[in-house]
Amino acid sequence: MRRIAFRLFLPLLLLGSVRLPAAGLEIVRVLTEWRDAKSFQRISEYFDGRENTGGTIILRTQPAERAGYYWLVRLKNGGAAVPGAKFELRVIAPSSPEPKTFVFSAEVSAGARLYQLGLTGNDWPGAKARPAAWRLRVLDAGGGVLAGEKSFLWEIPGK
Repeated sequence: MRRIAFRLFLPLLLLGSVRLPAAGLEIVRVLTEWRDAKSFQRISEYFDGRENTGGTIILRTQPAERAGYYWLVRLKNGGAAVPGAKFELRVIAPSSPEPKTFVFSAEVSAGARLYQLGLTGNDWPGAKARPAAWRLRVLDAGGGVLAGEKSFLWEIPGK
């Protein structure tokens, strides 16, 4: 009798400890590019002085600096909102073979959203620099991976 109860209870115990990703959360597309500060200005900013994001969520490493290298991320969340979520971006810049990690806090709501993650100010070497490789992950409040995307070169093993 104990063996039967143990056999029934063990899978439930193991299943309860597995962290499952949020249902339907996926990174649809990631595009990267350098953007000058002027590319963010819209006519409404001349009237009220506030940045108009056009519904895009813009997260920057140096919030006061707009010019930088950006990852445009289209995220689709078919499940519930994910409070306390974070974008973890690991980048190998052309100036160093060691990856640097940047973390952006964001509320991931249900539905489709567009995010711009910018390495701005001193965090990026300049307009002509391109990343050698990168990996982007969406993490829940506990650090669990919900979704991820990476560049082709991120997977190439070191020599």
